[in-house]
Amino acid sequence: MSASPYDLVIRGGTVGTAGGTYPADVAVKGETIVAIGQGLPAGVREIDASGKLVLPGGIDTHTHIEQVSAGGLLNADTFESATTSAAFGGNTTVVSFAAQHRGLDLRKVVDDYAKLADRGALIDYAFHMIVANPDQKTIETDLPALIREGHASIKVFMTYDLIKVDDEPLLDVLLTARENRALVCVHAENHGMISWMGKRLVKKGYVQPKYHAISHPRGSEAEAFTRLIALSALIDQPIMIFHVSTAEGAQVIRDARAQGLKVFAETCPQYLFMTKHDLDKPGMEGAKWMCSPPPRDAADQEALWRALALGDLQTVTSDHAPYRFDETGKLSAGPNANFKQIANGLPGLEVRLPLMFDAMVSKGRPEFDGRGLEAFVNLTATQPAQIYNLPKKGQIAPGFDADIAIWEPKKQVTITDAAMHDLTGFTPFAGTTVTGWPVTVIRRGSEVVSDGQLVAKAGSGRWLKRTGGWAAEPTGRLTSDMDPATNFGARIL
Repeated sequence: MSASPYDLVIRGGTVGTAGGTYPADVAVKGETIVAIGQGLPAGVREIDASGKLVLPGGIDTHTHIEQVSAGGLLNADTFESATTSAAFGGNTTVVSFAAQHRGLDLRKVVDDYAKLADRGALIDYAFHMIVANPDQKTIETDLPALIREGHASIKVFMTYDLIKVDDEPLLDVLLTARENRALVCVHAENHGMISWMGKRLVKKGYVQPKYHAISHPRGSEAEAFTRLIALSALIDQPIMIFHVSTAEGAQVIRDARAQGLKVFAETCPQYLFMTKHDLDKPGMEGAKWMCSPPPRDAADQEALWRALALGDLQTVTSDHAPYRFDETGKLSAGPNANFKQIANGLPGLEVRLPLMFDAMVSKGRPEFDGRGLEAFVNLTATQPAQIYNLPKKGQIAPGFDADIAIWEPKKQVTITDAAMHDLTGFTPFAGTTVTGWPVTVIRRGSEVVSDGQLVAKAGSGRWLKRTGGWAAEPTGRLTSDMDPATNFGARIL
């Protein structure tokens, strides 16, 4: 009797991809998908996926894990707890942040962070490098070297006193990214508008969590997007705009992409399923729903769904930022803190995919015209892999990593605080019932979650080296200000 050609066969399921859905078996050899078809030979191991969906593992490209905030507050999750939570939510890859603060050496920040991930991660991972100290060493030495080593994305903030990067140093970051072929991701809000509003609200005694939403004027988003896009167009550098929350912001992005500019953008479940009214709770309870930018209005939700369907927004991420609702997290400034003293951010790693699956597949959002499953896979796995240069991730196809989530599409789950596997202690989506849930999650051919039980060990995840350019190449067409045919401006680049 000859040995089986396959280590694992997932048999009898319905494979879902960004391009279509079909019944098929999926065969794995080692860490790689090697065959897709019907009636494949038996594997050493077999998983019966009858009645289930076989989907690419989710890729969450915006997660804050084991990270210290600008204010010095360590969030609740370790790499072990966060990636456990991610796996139970159907994810096989996360991208988190190696966060430089003022005065810190970026090289040391990344090296220290890598040790934490290597020790704890259960699924595969990569890093964005947060740049808050764009000094000469960071710009000219550390960023080029780290990008060459495989950390091919940078994040900057345009707001927050302790970490914001102003326009001129932001241009330096954009130019360094272009020269070294990295993607620049940006938290883009108008700092002056937010600071001005916040100070006046507090001065007048409007300090409850619900006023956090008012302190971030919706116009601050569209203005910052417009300015950021102009800066990136000057350098001809691809950018990713994080957590779009308003209809006006989505329109700015649509207009820029219509001009052929290299602008990518994401939104998050908090902007698709929550509104500013969720912050209006008795006492300090509304702090659990505080994130930045804040949730907006129902009309913005609809605009964001349209933008996802049109392709103006290419990914949906969790922006997982886990702060406990106690003195170690949200209430670190005391039980009567004003909204400006409360840590911004909410947990979402575990519920991102179920919430999106319920809306797009189970309920069938009309914007996707009957192709909700394909769009779900595209937004949560395939496009994130393409944009962030994860070439063996995000698809079920021969030659790709065997990163697979097996879903029970009819399984109903009511989300509760107690059911979550992160260390936050609460979820802002508690009480929501969704239809569709991942029950088995496979990372590079090895099960992480098997029939709802954790079977992987801390440290079994792998760092993913990302080099080799952008998903979208620069146009080679500089703005008229920098066109050497009209002036000498391009020489300064």
